[in-house]
Amino acid sequence: MQHDKVLILDFGSQYTQLIARRVRELSIYCEIHPFNKIPITIKEFKAVILSGSPQSVRGSEVLHPDLTNIRKKKPLLAICYGAQYLAHFSGGKVASSNTREYGRANLSYVDNNEPFFRDIFKGSQVWMSHSDTIKTLPINGVLLASTKDVKNAAYRINGELTYAIQFHPEVYHTIDGKKLLKNFLVDIANVNQDWTPDSFVEETVLYLKDKLYDDKVVLGLSGGVDSTVTAILLNKAIGNNLYCIFVNNGLLRKYEFESVLEQYEGMGLNVKGVDASSRFIKALSGIDDPEKKRKVIGRVFIEVFDDESQLINDVKWLAQGTIYPDVIESVSATGGPSATIKSHHNVGGLPDFMKLKVIEPLKSLFKDEVRRVGLSLGIDSKLLGRHPFPGPGLAIRILGDITYEKVKILQDVDDIFINGLREWKLYDKVWQAGAILLPVNSVGVMGDERTYEKCVALRAVESTDGMTADWVNLPYEFLQKISNDIINKVKGVNRVVYDISSKPPATIEWE
Repeated sequence: MQHDKVLILDFGSQYTQLIARRVRELSIYCEIHPFNKIPITIKEFKAVILSGSPQSVRGSEVLHPDLTNIRKKKPLLAICYGAQYLAHFSGGKVASSNTREYGRANLSYVDNNEPFFRDIFKGSQVWMSHSDTIKTLPINGVLLASTKDVKNAAYRINGELTYAIQFHPEVYHTIDGKKLLKNFLVDIANVNQDWTPDSFVEETVLYLKDKLYDDKVVLGLSGGVDSTVTAILLNKAIGNNLYCIFVNNGLLRKYEFESVLEQYEGMGLNVKGVDASSRFIKALSGIDDPEKKRKVIGRVFIEVFDDESQLINDVKWLAQGTIYPDVIESVSATGGPSATIKSHHNVGGLPDFMKLKVIEPLKSLFKDEVRRVGLSLGIDSKLLGRHPFPGPGLAIRILGDITYEKVKILQDVDDIFINGLREWKLYDKVWQAGAILLPVNSVGVMGDERTYEKCVALRAVESTDGMTADWVNLPYEFLQKISNDIINKVKGVNRVVYDISSKPPATIEWE
């Protein structure tokens, strides 16, 4: 099936993937490409969106896209940096703001006669994130919206289907952001809304059949949503040629190795459990730098899979459940200028010694999209509703070096916290939750005796995509009960704190 396509040009914004996610929520297919690598098949795209950027259009390293085949030829939406770029290089003026314009704002003026702002009214909340501001509109620019502090918050250009906004419609803080994108893509650009989970499944299975044919594939299962959906997709495409391996890296949650293997019984998958916990813990000995821990875990995972793949005759592919947030936080998904936040163990290819090719069916999807695809595949909703768990496991929730004793303490703490969320009917109201073992001891009193033991932090966030997140306001009574249970039942812990940081500026995990 041929879908209408939207092109998103990436100027390095960490929110570029969110633009794609919002577009896909409208059942519209889109692709992200670097601003300087516009596809030669540009004619295939019905509309174009320019992303934001950490760069300034007034700086020495201006990011110049070639818009020759876009301006006046395609409906164009420019966001933040894109809006400033069009203004600055088309006869307008961009200057440094007196104060950094960041956070929530409200529209103080809206031109509701414009289809672009249909059903979006004065007072609507938007999200700003910029240090430059548009002082003068470009030639033929027409003002469409303002806020109290940003006069030129939105404009269009006469004579072309070009629209520009200073705020970010892709973040959920912009209340009518999705509506604005729909107005532009559906009503103005006439893009068809025909990209659905069912169509993704159908097209991906056909792609995998064609790509893999009779080849054998080895897949590392984690028990989570991403690897499970990857497994079912591959199983539909190649059946018995898929070999699933679930590795115990010694950094899983309490009882997780056994429960995950039990979970896959009856799903028609060929699954082998491999206990490599001692191998991982030994490799991590003495390492306290979070990036080094991630690299070591990634290396040992590859070594384990290499060992296991050697036992399968003629296996040619390694499948991974990589998704968009993994990619964008490790390196720009398309080689663009986005900054690296942290590396992920399943991103970046394979070493030369491993003679397997990589297949990643989900690498263009966000977590919520993966869940919708999983529902389309008939996967149990309880499994799909499981909280995300980091690939490196508890290694990045233990700040400092890794020891068996620390892993045991954190497993016990985490088990009390997660089971407590389930018992209090809070689990499904949380996107992701976990405990962090801090590298500090604190003074306490137990039974009239002085103690000097570990401190743990509890973390629970709500999100839809993992790119932004807010801390969850858990009931005080719940936190009190969990804190008491942890301190009374987990030897070595005498203090519990709760993390109330949002992403950004913090990340969901501490490392």
